Amino acid sequence: MLRNLHIKNMALVDEIEVDFEEGLNILTGETGAGKSIVLGAISVALGGKTGKEMLREDAEYGLVELLFDIRQPHSKEGLEEMGIILPDSHELIISRRIYPNRVVNKVNDEMVTVSKLKEIAGVLLDIHSQQEQQSLLKKANHLHILDRFGNDTITERKQTVKQDYDTYIGYKKEWENQQTDEETRRRQMDFAAFEIHEIEEAQLSVDEEEILEKSYRKMKNGRQLMESLSKLYESTGYDQPDSAGNQLSRSFSLMEQATEYDPALENLREQLSTVDDLLNDFNRELADYIGGLNFDEAQFRETEQRLNRIHELEAKYGKTIPEVLAYLERKQEELERYQNYEAHRLELEQACQESFRQYEKDAKALSDARQEAAKQLTDMIVQALKDLNFPDVRFQMEFKRLEQPTAAGQDDAYFILSTNVGEPMKPLWEVASGGELSRIMLAIKSCLAQEDDIDTLIFDEIDVGISGRTAQKVSERLSVLGRQHQVICISHLPQIAAMADVHFKIEKKITDHKTVTLMERLTDETAIEEIARMLGGVEITETVRNSAAEMKDMARRAKKY
Repeated sequence: MLRNLHIKNMALVDEIEVDFEEGLNILTGETGAGKSIVLGAISVALGGKTGKEMLREDAEYGLVELLFDIRQPHSKEGLEEMGIILPDSHELIISRRIYPNRVVNKVNDEMVTVSKLKEIAGVLLDIHSQQEQQSLLKKANHLHILDRFGNDTITERKQTVKQDYDTYIGYKKEWENQQTDEETRRRQMDFAAFEIHEIEEAQLSVDEEEILEKSYRKMKNGRQLMESLSKLYESTGYDQPDSAGNQLSRSFSLMEQATEYDPALENLREQLSTVDDLLNDFNRELADYIGGLNFDEAQFRETEQRLNRIHELEAKYGKTIPEVLAYLERKQEELERYQNYEAHRLELEQACQESFRQYEKDAKALSDARQEAAKQLTDMIVQALKDLNFPDVRFQMEFKRLEQPTAAGQDDAYFILSTNVGEPMKPLWEVASGGELSRIMLAIKSCLAQEDDIDTLIFDEIDVGISGRTAQKVSERLSVLGRQHQVICISHLPQIAAMADVHFKIEKKITDHKTVTLMERLTDETAIEEIARMLGGVEITETVRNSAAEMKDMARRAKKY
């Protein structure tokens, strides 16, 4: 359940922190006091839309924090499936810090995505607003409500139907793709045969490319070494006119002539002779090393050409040899289908028919389960609506069969009702008024809550369009619901406010020349004063206060039954 709400720097809220309790929590206040801000903040914390326009003027950031106390096993299981493990305190803290250009989302101090927040929200609470109330007028939502009520039984059957549908559609599309004319089929056969021949002719093996690459790199390095050393041998040898050996020989001849003219140069002549001997030895040893190298030019060229061929095939049919071979297998199957066109087409047609029969069988089982669940749901809703001052209501679900199959089955289902004796039953969107929609949604929510075991239910202005005895009935229903779940409700009606287990007042005040929204938990005395305000308007007389006290006393007595 929701234990604590903390709001800071949001819209007119400077800072609010409030503790909610079990049972029925009622929020009241003048129109425009900021009740919607409180509910909006809860929605924002659970992944709702944000924007810098939500921030209080001149605020650096806005903050919304929710503290949940998770005790229900189903809630813990749902969170664990999302990878959220609760501490021993059973507490879950959700916070969203909203900056002008970014939002920071955390669950128990760990960063999470907005989608994760929305997942968590689905486990912890259910929010009913005016917008959701209008969703009852959309026929497509009625089947969703039923499937949610049917829970595991319907969910499992829906998954089976979807699998059947996907299988059927797959065969159907493949069968339709086979409906080609003879010329097109012949052209496709020729092209497939060409591709098959090209790949088969290459005689590829799975590990061939890796082996060739290693061999190629080794030979390429050997070739480069051979080329480098050969050039070195030529530049230092005696075969080329400008090689180092020849130039050194000429230099030595000149040195000998010079020594004849001046015997003092004998030492330099001997040094130059030593250099010539060293270079000669170096060149001879280099020749021996080159002679020992083993490089097969023909093998290198063959390996290079084979790799080039493999790369060409990979560029056309796949990034790797396994992909090329997989492509070959598909093309062989395709060619076989073309060659056995009629037989394959008949096989597909038969598979398509069989898969559709299986789909229809499982769709029928899904429809039967839905209709059984619909009877249970509508019986529960009828009882709830009678408790909400619809004494003569009739409420059912109409089922029709869709002409075309869908992944969700073949049911076209929607709610029909009659609220008065003698009136025919009509679709919900044709007959329900605003006030009736509020009560119908409350009835549906209360029935779904029993099945879903949702801990916290939030209602925003569930009392729109109702008054008098009907308002009293709604308040009693909310009170009953509050015994099974935590209920947080924004209301304008004194009858509902009087039924509160915990009553909060929201109001606007001017502080330091700024308008702020404040939220106060009321005592029994101040709650009576607030109910009197709701009853009496501008002037609150003693008579009105007595009426408010009597209304609160009647609510206490009603809650005992």
